[in-house]
Amino acid sequence: MTTLTSAVDPDSAEHRANREAMLARLADLEAEHAKVLAGGGPKYVDRHRARGKLLARERIELLLDLDAPFLELSPLAAWGTEHPLGAGLVTGVGVVSGVECVITANDATVRGGSTNPWSLRKSLRANDIAAQNRLPLIGLVESGGADLTSQSEIFIPGGRAFRDLTRLSAAGIPTISTVFGNATAGGAYVPGLSDHTILVRDRAKVFLGGPPLVRMATGEVADDESLGGADMHGSTSGLADHVARDEVDALRLTRRVVARLNRRKLGRAPGPVDEPLHDPEDLLGLVPTDLRVPFDPREVIARLVDGSRFDEFKPDYGTSLVTGWADLHGYPVGVLANARGVLFSQEAQKAAQFIQLANTSATPLLFLQNTTGYMVGASYEQGGIVKHGSMMINAVANSRVPHLTVVMGASYGAGNYGMCGRAYDPRFLFSWPSAKSAVMGPAQLAGVLSIVARQAAAARGVPYDEDGDAAMRRAVEEQVEAQSLAPFLSGRLYDDGVIDPRDTRTVLGLCLSAAHSGEVVGADRFGVFRM
Repeated sequence: MTTLTSAVDPDSAEHRANREAMLARLADLEAEHAKVLAGGGPKYVDRHRARGKLLARERIELLLDLDAPFLELSPLAAWGTEHPLGAGLVTGVGVVSGVECVITANDATVRGGSTNPWSLRKSLRANDIAAQNRLPLIGLVESGGADLTSQSEIFIPGGRAFRDLTRLSAAGIPTISTVFGNATAGGAYVPGLSDHTILVRDRAKVFLGGPPLVRMATGEVADDESLGGADMHGSTSGLADHVARDEVDALRLTRRVVARLNRRKLGRAPGPVDEPLHDPEDLLGLVPTDLRVPFDPREVIARLVDGSRFDEFKPDYGTSLVTGWADLHGYPVGVLANARGVLFSQEAQKAAQFIQLANTSATPLLFLQNTTGYMVGASYEQGGIVKHGSMMINAVANSRVPHLTVVMGASYGAGNYGMCGRAYDPRFLFSWPSAKSAVMGPAQLAGVLSIVARQAAAARGVPYDEDGDAAMRRAVEEQVEAQSLAPFLSGRLYDDGVIDPRDTRTVLGLCLSAAHSGEVVGADRFGVFRM
């Protein structure tokens, strides 16, 4: 294989400026993450601890194997909304008793762990990851049920959470519920629909209706234990498979359940692993502060793949898209990376062929996005950019090998689709803090609206309001800019998290390992390619 060299000068003024800008974004990101870690704030954290309870992330830490990594997903969920940052739910992938699992944990310090629209979306995304990658799903449950003030946004789509549990079980993907506190009303169906259940004595409460509701509905007077306590469910209803003495015992029992699943991976085992030859610290300075300025993605690839080895495919054809083969943490990957932002007909055709080859060899694909979209203009339209772009999108949509996507810089227009954006169901999608995504750039979008408004005024024969136009353009540019930033997009779960560029190789390695829990197969057919 070809070993990539590097032309990066970390001491250059441009690199230092890019690095400082990235570090500033990372500092802002760290401040947001600190808010998530704070949960519901000191008052509710202290009250939770006073009840002798562990915090959500403490439960996860005790559940995981010693020193095992935890790939937390969507930590910025609900960013910029009226709901709590992080959505009161922790989700991620970690190793339990030697088995990679998807883990969800209610943060009971945030409104009692109640479900809001964003925590619902976050939990459904976790379910999808479990299904797509054949990973057992462990729920660390302590929730007061639906946030009733948002019931209109939760009730109907919330039924999918129950459906997912049954479908995971039917697919042979184990589901485990460990209940630390409330799992009431609709939440009672979570352990009810799980393959394995562990309830904590004197803490777990699993019932469809609590004492007040039962009294109002039937006139019966009953207490929490007789309605839904752990001992009752362990000895009478049979809902509990195991009754734990306390929280630590519950986590021990959960680990034992996972150990007895007898899970094995269906995908290929990783080969030998060696580190890239080039310093990942350099990734901080590669993305220009102005995303209109292109950068060579080979510099990124050289800092991600094993030994910085990369066999480039069609290096002299469609040169604004880099394609080629490499290994990452011992797993083979096919890489598609934008070099100059714009995708032309040659790039689209090259990508479609490359994706077909990856499916033929059952090789996962890594998309490194920095694209302004497909080229426009009379000569390009006459040259077939629509049908060639459609060919690339067709290939991405029907490819069956695992897709991993990292948005490094721009992700505009249909380029987002062709480079496997969220709508195309990549197994995992992460953004760098420098990422921006929208229909088009803010200035371009404002400019299009201005041109349309000018044409409308001319058609009516009225003078055009230049001051109003300038104000409109400023307002539109500010709105599009704010809504295209990485935290905004991550808050709406358009990615699985905003990551430090230096962590990209590790994150991708964890994702590839998870993807190989299931069988990796390629597509045997695609839609009709318009030639």
